[in-house]
Amino acid sequence: MIKVLLVEDDRGLSDLLSQLLELDGFNVTVCGDGPSGLIAAQQNQHDIMLLDVMLPGLNGFDLLKALRQHGSKMPVLMLTAKGDDLDRINGLEMGADDYLPKPFNDRELVARMRAILRRSNEQTPSASSNEQLTHLDITLYPRRQETQVQGQSIDLTSTEFALLQVLISNSGEIASKEMLSQQVLGKRLMPFDRSLDMHLSNLRKKLPERADGNPRVKTVRGKGYLWLD
Repeated sequence: MIKVLLVEDDRGLSDLLSQLLELDGFNVTVCGDGPSGLIAAQQNQHDIMLLDVMLPGLNGFDLLKALRQHGSKMPVLMLTAKGDDLDRINGLEMGADDYLPKPFNDRELVARMRAILRRSNEQTPSASSNEQLTHLDITLYPRRQETQVQGQSIDLTSTEFALLQVLISNSGEIASKEMLSQQVLGKRLMPFDRSLDMHLSNLRKKLPERADGNPRVKTVRGKGYLWLD
């Protein structure tokens, strides 16, 4: 049974979400404030977290930052205020896997959760038959979701790992944003959705420079991204 950690201070909403998710077969633990949510998350007993932004004691951004600094790779779906683009961008910059603006449809919530869990637990087809995927100074271990660059381990979220894996598997070819959104984020590319751009930005920051000084990835305006050989 998939274990969900719901960190939400709105009692009515958390009760409703718990009932809906349990009907879908999820096991839900609820925390009503930031500090208790962080403690529960650090115990590493959950498969995914649903994280509200506005929380007493410790807001969602600080909770997520502390969680990632602690080394946790647990997938996180942030619940943000409708139309608040800054919240969404901040969440993605700090390592959230996806976001969903309130109010949301419960079917969309479950679909987003399952998409995140799929990319967290499954290998992409291009690497399914290999123990590792190597490109220049980068080595990926899909089954362990581990990344090494220049012999050093790099901590990536499940979404960043999936994005890097798809880009490397298509190195030398333009990977369209539509394709990446479907394969990495598990959803159609929507107008003004910057999720993919933010995940790539985070990935660029975490990867050290190539020894030859060349960039690792190039943005092809209006088309997508090109991982360079």
